[in-house]
Amino acid sequence: MARPDAERAELLAWVKDTLRAEYGERPLSPRRDPLHELISTILSQRTNWRDEDAAYQELRGLGDWDAIIAAPTEAVAHAIRRSNYPESKAPRIQETLRLIRDAPGGYNLDFLQELPIKDALKWLTDLPGVGVKTASLVLLFNYARPVFPVDTHVHRITTRLGAIPKMGEQAAHRALLKVLPPDPPFLYEIHVNLLRHGQQVCSWTAPRCGVCVLRERCDAFRVHDGKVPSWKA
Repeated sequence: MARPDAERAELLAWVKDTLRAEYGERPLSPRRDPLHELISTILSQRTNWRDEDAAYQELRGLGDWDAIIAAPTEAVAHAIRRSNYPESKAPRIQETLRLIRDAPGGYNLDFLQELPIKDALKWLTDLPGVGVKTASLVLLFNYARPVFPVDTHVHRITTRLGAIPKMGEQAAHRALLKVLPPDPPFLYEIHVNLLRHGQQVCSWTAPRCGVCVLRERCDAFRVHDGKVPSWKA
């Protein structure tokens, strides 16, 4: 359904309030240090959170960041084998760490707090394996910058609801940020609660529409008469 921006904004505000009532308020507070967040988010691509965490812990078992850079790439790939596509991620992680180490701030990413958002996003997305979702997540979670990470759960739910038209994840970042308030606590809470809702209710296949607190305003629920099909990106 085509909706004007004001209606999309109102729908997303309703979603945020409805998910807060379901899952609780989620105050914006960094869950881990910025470099941990960055590397873990690279590992999380196409990987569930348990395997992401296991891969990160084994990676850090190789030593400090310098040791990981110096390790044979095959050893890094083995350490992160619980993450999908470890052979691709391992050299990207090593090169990303190398570029960060050799930058003026070294392993300290706090300069991202002061950079203009456009420049901060560019600096991060110029790193191997870092897309706009990963960059946005680090900037929002660690530095409370007004950006909005769109992962597969956020993309799927906002599309099914009709908050955005069907589009790719890259375009969805821009479309959603256009109608969301530039308020980091708001952006953080709706992101993490959409993630939880996608994991528990509005799943990729066989969504649990019967218990979904968003169904009364969901385009897909209405169009498919309560039988929402599996998601096709």
